[in-house]
Amino acid sequence: MSHPSATNSSPFHDVGKKTCPTRREFLWEAGGGFGGLALAGLLQQEGLLASDTPAATSPATNSPNAGIGGLPGIPHHPPRAKRVVQLFMGGAASHIDLFDYKPELVKHHGEPSDFGEHVEAFQNGLGPWMKPIWKFQPYGGCGKPLSEVVADLGACVDDMAFVHNLVGKTGVHSQATYLQATGFQLPGFPGMGCWVSYGLGSLNENLPTFVVLPDHRGFASNGPKNWDTAFLPAQHQGTIIYPGKNTPIADLFPGKGGSYVNASSEQATQRLLRRFNQEHAAERPGDSRLEARIRSYELAAKMQLAAPEALDVSGEPKHILKLYGLDHGQSTFPAEINPTEEIEYFGRKCLVARRLLERGVRFVQIWSGNDNGFPRRNWDSHEDVERDHGPLARGMARGASALIQDLKQRGLLDDTIVLWTTEFGRMPSTQGGKGRDHNPYVFTNWLAGGGIRGGVTCGESDSWGYKPADRDNPTQVYDIHATILHLLGIDHTRLTVRHNGIDRRLTDVHGHVIKGLLA
Repeated sequence: MSHPSATNSSPFHDVGKKTCPTRREFLWEAGGGFGGLALAGLLQQEGLLASDTPAATSPATNSPNAGIGGLPGIPHHPPRAKRVVQLFMGGAASHIDLFDYKPELVKHHGEPSDFGEHVEAFQNGLGPWMKPIWKFQPYGGCGKPLSEVVADLGACVDDMAFVHNLVGKTGVHSQATYLQATGFQLPGFPGMGCWVSYGLGSLNENLPTFVVLPDHRGFASNGPKNWDTAFLPAQHQGTIIYPGKNTPIADLFPGKGGSYVNASSEQATQRLLRRFNQEHAAERPGDSRLEARIRSYELAAKMQLAAPEALDVSGEPKHILKLYGLDHGQSTFPAEINPTEEIEYFGRKCLVARRLLERGVRFVQIWSGNDNGFPRRNWDSHEDVERDHGPLARGMARGASALIQDLKQRGLLDDTIVLWTTEFGRMPSTQGGKGRDHNPYVFTNWLAGGGIRGGVTCGESDSWGYKPADRDNPTQVYDIHATILHLLGIDHTRLTVRHNGIDRRLTDVHGHVIKGLLA
């Protein structure tokens, strides 16, 4: 495309006059109709021609917490938090080896397991009882027992609240991951970050509202579907960033073939496209589908300036780099799991998350573990818990601890929620001698920050870590989601979107706020 002011022969030199063609006219005239057909095909392919996608809304000017593009009337009540960072352990982390200490397993280690009922194991993990792989000891003023492999979290355990009676619905990774990420076991539903973005809007026009930092080795189960917008406007989808890689954000800048693009031509092109887009949208009042796509492209242009600065950790003080385990320089990504390198991987993502949060990103999701099979690069420790969990847990604990401490010293923890989750837990019995099978019957989440009461445990598992101690009153993911929305000032029953004739919401038709978690 030529620069608008390069020559009078350019079809764009007259963009300020009323004679400027509309987007539709330009495409039909430039391509003899094929451009218009191509646009129609593109919009149809992406579901933008006809759907019941909700209309865009104007900013909620009556709310100090709702940002740019937030829904009118939200928050529903005074919020305790503005931001969320979710730490997701892909593959199913073992609660009884990390956070949920069970002396009975130590006492009866090696004895035949007896659950008192028929157990549907995912594979064949009903061997003898197996004690925690690592020793536990109490930390903090609250005296919370933690495994030595996550000992770094002991420095901030008094700011953390544990939920040990969380239950799932399935032992299948993909479905269980969907449930934790979107509130539903099936694909086609928005991620939690999408709902938060949709309801509250952005705190920074130049950065995405919802950012995803995947495991550098690949995606966990379901991949991008975990942070897809589904039936919400596309602008609320999670933006993928890979801290530490040469290209953290794909296609943010022109490739080598785009050397002709400069700042002036880029600005002129953006002005021209903005004009076309506005005229196209003006012909379709009330239709937000193109507007959502326009915002996505405009955000990409703004990110060219804001994102590199936000992702550059080289200017951080030495004591901060050391806190996150980044004081040894940046290494390459190896083929084998290494404890020191795992600390750097997760620590770098946590530090970048802090930089994004303080610059106005509303929701950051950090993933640990991928879905690429063998050798294990995730938490799915069927063969050897110590081998798989050890490096990953040490890296997670160092990064998460640093993040909580760093947010706290900057005054950001008061209005930032930190959520740690995984798709389900692991069995208290052995599988193959050193591994543990899937346990959807009970597992652990922990939270810290924005309105969370620190140093407490809400909900216990039984003496084996097999099921909730009170089987009639377990905690479900809907309750976690409802509590987080509540702390953000949102009534989870009122943040709804009608889709296919049903009023959908993050918590489906379930969920209650966990009062014991609230400060």
